[in-house]
Amino acid sequence: MKLSVVIPAYNEEKRVARCVEAVRADLARTPVVAEIIVVNNASTDRTKEIASALPGVRVVDEPLKGLSRAREAGFRASGGELIANIDADTLMPRGWIARVLKEFDRNDRLVALSGPFIYYDLPWSQRAFTRLSYAIGYIGYFVNRFILRKGSLLQGGNYVVRRGALEMIGGYNVDIKFFGEDVDIAKRLNPLGDIKWTFDLPMYSSGRRFAHEGIVRVELFYGFSYLWGMLTRKPLVVRQIDVRSE
Repeated sequence: MKLSVVIPAYNEEKRVARCVEAVRADLARTPVVAEIIVVNNASTDRTKEIASALPGVRVVDEPLKGLSRAREAGFRASGGELIANIDADTLMPRGWIARVLKEFDRNDRLVALSGPFIYYDLPWSQRAFTRLSYAIGYIGYFVNRFILRKGSLLQGGNYVVRRGALEMIGGYNVDIKFFGEDVDIAKRLNPLGDIKWTFDLPMYSSGRRFAHEGIVRVELFYGFSYLWGMLTRKPLVVRQIDVRSE
């Protein structure tokens, strides 16, 4: 199975190279045909210049800012059977790709796979709090997926979708600017097959949004956004705060 790794990037000149390097390192360990696509999403810094100079990277421009627009542009430019959606501030851990290929190879009904973030730059107390939040979220996922059968759970920035399934639902909802894109995709993919969320597929990510806005506030908002999306089938529309490295 060919794998397309799609990385949206808005003003990520300080992080995009590390993200790509981590992907390339894991690809070097794994026998798979793959491509890396960085979507330059209306950046005003050197993101495009830096990404274009990285070996094995194809840069796609999406001039209209928005996470879903960037994911859609990357998807349309890709050629893989599996579309891996990560973020420019993530670091792919060793064995992530091998785990993905194993899960999709052994289950033909699997349409999407996801796992948690490990916030590598947060204090241990805040990382513990996010683990507790994931534990609560997993309970919601289990009830929603296996009892109510109304939806599932995907972690934006750490999920893989089967191309055919994504095509069947018409791709990403480009009207969603930021919050709720993963909820929307999970909801629309749910009738097509299995969606698996597992703690065995972690992704390292920056906790800069938690540090900037407050971890309790952000976690409560994410939880409310998930419930709102599942109940109303609409994203929770709020003003997005751009958080970038100093």
